[in-house]
Amino acid sequence: MATEQRNLFNPKIEALSEKYTDAMGKLAATPFTGAQISAMAPKVAPQTALQQQATQLTGSGIGSYQPFVTAAQQAAGTAGTGLGLAQTGLGIAGQELTGAGTTIGTAGQELTGAGTTLGTAGTQLTGAQQALGTAGATTAGAGQFIGAAGTGLGQAGTTLGGVSPFIGAAGTGLGAASALTGTGAGTGAGSLSSYMSPYQSQVISTTLADFDRQAAQRQQAIADQAVALGGFGGGREGVMQAEYQSNSDRNRASLQAQLQAQGFSQAQAARQADLQNQMALSQGQLGLGQATGSLAAQQAQLAQGQLGLGQAQLGLGSAQAQQAGQSAGMAGQRAALAQAQAGFAGQRGSLGQAQAGLAGQRGAMAGQQAGLAQGQLGLGQFQQGLGGALQGFQGTDIARAGQVGAADQAFAQANIDAQREKERMGLYEPYERLGFLGSGLTGLMGGMGPQYQFQNQGSASPLATALGVGSTLGGIYRDVTGKGN
Repeated sequence: MATEQRNLFNPKIEALSEKYTDAMGKLAATPFTGAQISAMAPKVAPQTALQQQATQLTGSGIGSYQPFVTAAQQAAGTAGTGLGLAQTGLGIAGQELTGAGTTIGTAGQELTGAGTTLGTAGTQLTGAQQALGTAGATTAGAGQFIGAAGTGLGQAGTTLGGVSPFIGAAGTGLGAASALTGTGAGTGAGSLSSYMSPYQSQVISTTLADFDRQAAQRQQAIADQAVALGGFGGGREGVMQAEYQSNSDRNRASLQAQLQAQGFSQAQAARQADLQNQMALSQGQLGLGQATGSLAAQQAQLAQGQLGLGQAQLGLGSAQAQQAGQSAGMAGQRAALAQAQAGFAGQRGSLGQAQAGLAGQRGAMAGQQAGLAQGQLGLGQFQQGLGGALQGFQGTDIARAGQVGAADQAFAQANIDAQREKERMGLYEPYERLGFLGSGLTGLMGGMGPQYQFQNQGSASPLATALGVGSTLGGIYRDVTGKGN
């Protein structure tokens, strides 16, 4: 007679096992929907408006300094042309001096022909009258050059008066920059506290609150594990809870210190950047004052040139009047041939002196033209400096916009990651409950085979990701701009 022997579980355990099997089958037969998978999928925060603006400024700022470089090249070309003209004028002045010497040399030869000229004394007397009229017109024309010289000197004085505002502005800027030196202790404008972020306390509070929430979850997990193992409230659980609490407190204090140190470093960097901007602005104001003073000096040189032209005109009129008087004297002294010959030779000598005077005036004009060319060259260098300053200011704007925009993007990314983590935890909650039930059944049923166990592995903390991105961007900004903390 055959005998069958079976070991049966407690009916309650078998009923609980059937519920576990049915629930596991339903979960396995119900996959995630497309919308649920999309809610758990990683997402990337878009570029912020400041990041887009930094990209646009980078594109539009490329080559923006070229007009200033072109203007500098044109000014240098004009200066070169002026210097060439000045050299040509000096060469002509040398030729005129040579001609004056030749004229004086021929004065002696013309003494021999004085007898012939006595016969034409009457004709020369008529010409002398006409020469006197021409001399009067030449002398009257000198007034225009003298008046222009007075106007130019007045403009030079007005321009020189405009130097003081630029120098005063440069002094004011240097005073403001001096307030940003030192340790930056205390409060108020210029101190490090004035550069601290107004949101720092909120960021630290939010970060520590999130840390405390995660720490509470880990403590609850330790308690759940003790319940599952039947050791809840025992000495081993107490040791684990105390050890975890000690490590958590140290990590929380370290996190708070890191956030405070990061805020202090950012304030130091902002204060240093403000100091450099103030110094650059003061140097630009001082450069403008120097350029205005140089322009006033050039205007004064031009007025002096106008005055020299007036004096030359007066000298030419005087020479013409002298020549007319000499011609009249020769006509009146027909009988005195020797006196007429001496007078004619004297006129020729006066003409040579007049030519020498004109040559000297031409040399002075050449020197003034060279001075104007130097002024053009200085203006070209100023234009080139403006182009470099424009490029530096644009680089500063782009770096600031990129840094702040990256921080905003990191914050937005942290919010997106936190929302995705919330969706994932909600979808996997049934699996966690089912895994907890399976672990309990395994302990109750003893020899029964292993059950399904589910463990929800959380992704990296969104806050830690955001802080990592912010630190990376800060390092890139320091590498690009060359500015330390």
